Amino acid sequence: MKNIEYLIGNDNINVKPLQTFSPEACSFLNELSSVILKSPAARQYPDLSAVAFWCRKANIDKKKSIVNDYSCRLGRGLCFHIAPSNIPVNFAFSFFFSLLSGNANIVRIPSKEFEQVSVLISFIKDVLEKYPAIKERTAFVKYERDNEISESFSMIADARMIWGGDKTIEIMRNLKTKPRCIDITFADRYSICIIDAEKVLSLDDVKLKRLSENFYNDTFLMDQNACSSPQMIYWVNDNEQGRRIFWNAVEKTVKNKYHLQDAVCVDKYTKACEDSIKSGDIIDKIMYDDNYLYRCEIKEIIPNVENLRGKCGYFYEYSLNGFNNLFDVVDSKYQTITYFGIDPEKLLQAVVENKLVGIDRIVPIGKAMDIDAIWDGHNLVAELSRFINIE
Repeated sequence: MKNIEYLIGNDNINVKPLQTFSPEACSFLNELSSVILKSPAARQYPDLSAVAFWCRKANIDKKKSIVNDYSCRLGRGLCFHIAPSNIPVNFAFSFFFSLLSGNANIVRIPSKEFEQVSVLISFIKDVLEKYPAIKERTAFVKYERDNEISESFSMIADARMIWGGDKTIEIMRNLKTKPRCIDITFADRYSICIIDAEKVLSLDDVKLKRLSENFYNDTFLMDQNACSSPQMIYWVNDNEQGRRIFWNAVEKTVKNKYHLQDAVCVDKYTKACEDSIKSGDIIDKIMYDDNYLYRCEIKEIIPNVENLRGKCGYFYEYSLNGFNNLFDVVDSKYQTITYFGIDPEKLLQAVVENKLVGIDRIVPIGKAMDIDAIWDGHNLVAELSRFINIE
């Protein structure tokens, strides 16, 4: 096929499956981790450090516990990946999950240019030279949106990992595939944060700084573009002092770490104007002292409140009297709850008892971006491999 750039590999790919958590795959990932960590790029790009940390041997060994009897599993064959364009290194995690499952892989890299993507691909390419069994089962490709090309890859795939908006998933599902090809889709999702304001008051300076930095990592590192980044902040045991202490600490962290671009300032101000006009019945007030943080206080939780979304430090917030009010509007778009000062077991129990169709993750503030082999409610390694049953 024309108009395809092979960044790694070629169109002659070995599609025979490997054993799940094969020694070759585990060793490859551990060596990749070492190469990344020794590079100056790991210090320049925090997301590369996150990739390296995930790939290390100790972490991979932990992942084996999420799949029972992995010694009786093989990959499904060939997995075709459509990576998202908003998270630079997400393509690598998609590849890792499928590789550990035992699959050969064709990974489409987004056409949008990111320096850390180029760096990471060069590392993967170099390390692959030492692992011929993985190399011959791996291709990284780049091409402009082209349904004919995507359908050609889909027709030879035994599984597809599709990351993107609802429209992307709809388009991909309309392409021809093998009868037994499975799709794991990652559609548009929405995430929230719940904070106990009274618990904020009890923090000393060190713990408050750590909380603000963790919140920064969940939000500003990806400009709230990640599906797991919170858009709405819900306060329990609410009080004005707790809020003020929290937001002041966040703003201090943001000013120390975040590069504020002029275009972002304009976008956030424009967003505030639009909210004032279009959402005046919902929004009580909009607060900002400078361009780093915008806070929109909403009057009530209404259906489709997830349509209120911000970027680059634009947050909505609401004083929550109880979870029932929130649970009334939770739908399948809700993915992650990050929390501080909340008992996660009680929150989980409430989610189960209310039989919610959404909320797949409940993690502390600072863990929103920690992608894992259990994601969006899927056990990815289990679903991307096949179990060989014996009696």
